[in-house]
Order: sequence, then C-alpha cells, then structure tokens
Amino acid sequence: MDKVLEMLQLQQTLNDATNGIGWEKGFTKHGKVIDWRRCSYLECAELIESYPWKHWKNIDAKADTANIKIEAVDIWHFIMSQALQDYKIEDLGNIETLAEHIKALSNFESFTTESIPTDKSYYAQIQTVESLIKILFCEKDTSKLFVAFIEVALQSGLNIDSLYSLYVGKNILNKFRQDHGYKEGSYIKIWKGKEDNVVMQSILEKQDIQKQDITAQSLYDALSKAYPNT
Repeated sequence: MDKVLEMLQLQQTLNDATNGIGWEKGFTKHGKVIDWRRCSYLECAELIESYPWKHWKNIDAKADTANIKIEAVDIWHFIMSQALQDYKIEDLGNIETLAEHIKALSNFESFTTESIPTDKSYYAQIQTVESLIKILFCEKDTSKLFVAFIEVALQSGLNIDSLYSLYVGKNILNKFRQDHGYKEGSYIKIWKGKEDNVVMQSILEKQDIQKQDITAQSLYDALSKAYPNT
C-alpha cells in the first residue's frame, strides 16, 4: 500500500466534498477564501500550546503527547491541501507525481523507520515547530514545507505508519463531523466528558491492541455508536 498516495487521495476527496470541485482556485463553493498556510500555522500554534512553555504557569507540567500527535496530523491535512493546490494551479503533475515527490525528500527515509522517543528538550521541539511556521510565512517551495513537517512529526513520535493511522482516523472524524452538523453549529464535540479526537484515538488504539485492521467504515460505525446524540 502506498500510504502517501492514499492520504493525498483521501485529502483530495475530503476537500472536494467540503469545499466543492475547483477549490484549488482558492475559494470554496460558497465563495469563502481558502488559505491553507494560515490554517497550517494556526495548527502549529495549537501544537505549541501542548508544551508547558509558559514560564509563569504550570511550570512543572508535562507535554500533552497525545494532543501533539493530533495537532501534527491536523497540520498534515493542511500542508497536503496546499501541495494539492500548488500542483493543480501550477500544472506540476497529478497526485501520483506529488506522492513520488514526497517520498523522494531528503528526510523521508527516516520517516519510514520505527519511531523512537525524541531526546530534544521541550524548547528545542518548539523551535522545530517554529521553523515550520517560518517556512509557511516566508517560503513558497512546497518541498520545504514537507521536509519541515517531517521533522515535526518525527519529534512528535510519528512515523509514516502511525501518521497514516491517525490521519485516516481524523479524516473519517472530519467526515463524521460534517455529516452531523459541524458547519451548522449543531455538532457535539465533547462526548461523555472527552473531546471527539480523544474518543477517535481510543478506538484506533483498541483496534491496534486487538490486532484488528481498522477500515474507514468500521471507524465511522464506531464513532456513530459512541456519539452522544445517537
């Protein structure tokens, strides 16, 4: 299975369904401006908030490692979307070409090995995230975005396999949200005291422990069963 290609295809499908065909021109079907870079750096800020960086508050707190991974996956959604838009508008090739381009990046091979805990301090990890933010603001080269993202993912405890698992989970959760009133404001995000992201992660972890293959439909069904409005 080409996990990079599959994630790109899933993201294209999600963007087509959510924003309308032709979203690559920079507008949704409702005429709203799309800015994937802004989406990405705001998610970077949320990731940084998962670290105990504040010198005046909770100085002995630990990093929220589970949320760091979720925020990294959210960044991945938006960076892939930026790349899909760039490739379409600049006529750089199809999705298959983009997937091959990502797999040829200088640090992609390290992303295919078993993930190991980082020995970086919290502050060094934050600096890595801020390097990605700088590229989002100052660079137009999508390749540099992917390279910088992989560094963030690696220090977050992700490799291509775990990124794929969480991405598919979040992709299906996003679809579930859209189907249950997210845009209209009626969606319930806290399920029995837990945020829906946490519930989704728990389902994935349970499937992994039981050595069961998670599919898009089985995850959607599990979310439907857990949703408090059903």
